[in-house]
Amino acid sequence: MTTPDPGAKDDLPAPEDTGNVPETVAEESSSPETQPTERPDPEPVRPTADSRRRRRSGVFRGKMLPGGFGQFFGGLFGNARKGAKQLLTPTPEEPVLPVPPVVVQNETKLLNHSPFSIGFFGALGVLVAISLMVAVAQVQNILILVVLSLFLALGLSPAVEFFTRRRVPRALAVFFVTVTLLGIIVLGVTALVPLMTNQVQSLAFRVPYWIAMLATNEQVARWDAQYNLLETAQRYLASGGLVQNLFGGIWGAGVLVANLIFSVIMTLVLTIYFLASLPAIKEAIYKLAPASRRARSRYLADEIFRGVSGYITGMFMIVTVASGCSFIFMNIIGLGAYSLALSFIVALFCFIPLVGSSLAMLAVALVGFATSPTTGIATIIYFLIYQQFDAYILYPTVMKRTVKVPGALVVLSALIGGILLGVIGALIAIPTTAALLLLYREVVQPHLDAS
Repeated sequence: MTTPDPGAKDDLPAPEDTGNVPETVAEESSSPETQPTERPDPEPVRPTADSRRRRRSGVFRGKMLPGGFGQFFGGLFGNARKGAKQLLTPTPEEPVLPVPPVVVQNETKLLNHSPFSIGFFGALGVLVAISLMVAVAQVQNILILVVLSLFLALGLSPAVEFFTRRRVPRALAVFFVTVTLLGIIVLGVTALVPLMTNQVQSLAFRVPYWIAMLATNEQVARWDAQYNLLETAQRYLASGGLVQNLFGGIWGAGVLVANLIFSVIMTLVLTIYFLASLPAIKEAIYKLAPASRRARSRYLADEIFRGVSGYITGMFMIVTVASGCSFIFMNIIGLGAYSLALSFIVALFCFIPLVGSSLAMLAVALVGFATSPTTGIATIIYFLIYQQFDAYILYPTVMKRTVKVPGALVVLSALIGGILLGVIGALIAIPTTAALLLLYREVVQPHLDAS
């Protein structure tokens, strides 16, 4: 008989039909009838290969086997399993602090590029700039008409809004304002053309008389005898050389008149278009700003539009007062036949800053002196008095709430605008300066104060 395995001496035999190894000894019954008085020791049974396999599998599953050897390895493998489980279980992550943004400095320097690329792109930029300058120079006249039309539309916008606030449709309000403007222009031209024709005829009729009067002067007679001045002047006027030099002949005069008519028509058409679509144009300009700054940009744009509109409206008021006063004065001193046309000339000249009133005075004084010396002197005195009234009372009263431009900047901006763009440049120089001053006060100065 073979000696049993010492490691399995305490094991209970497992039934062959179930294949289960008992893990613990069955509990004894607490009933007195079923509890035996004496339990005999079981006979040692030789473990089979199947029972050994089941014991090994039980050990590796961490089950405690009876006996000291089984308890040792069972506890060892159980602890190993717990350690492995702890290692495999993910530990809670610590809160990740936000990483401060890294400021990436642009270390690319101009010297890192090849000389060829620098020269190529530099030359390309110069060519693009020159092309833009040439293109702007070619369409300069059209751009000037567009800017002038936009300024006129802003100036006429308060008249349109006067009707729209009274529930008149904007299209009908634009029609009323346009008809009124065209009526004023047609009335002025109708009165001006006959005056110009009569004045030219009178001038041509009086030129020989003036030349004869000059010939009676001793100093002029000596110059005429030495240089033959009077005869040369008569031949020059009779040959039409003055008209040729002034207008470039008949062809040049025709081109000048055609360009003038084209400019007037284009300005009127663009003014009507801008006047009708001014709200849409403003909204398109507002949308050019980022959404975060759109409210601020809308405020600045509205202030600029209000300043330009106020300046143009104020100029219309000043011109209306000047032409009305001139019309009344000329009817009083005996120039009633030319009063309407001369008032229109005064209105046109008064749009020109600084020198407009002086030019109007010269134009009216020439007609006055042609009538009589007393009328000419009275005309000069009247305009000198009116200039003081305009400079110290009328202009500050009208402009103090619309354009806040110092007097020195008014003079300087008008001179620069006149040199760059002529009369139109002088007209738009003051509202442009007012817009730039507004941007300086609202944008640049707060930024400088906060820095």
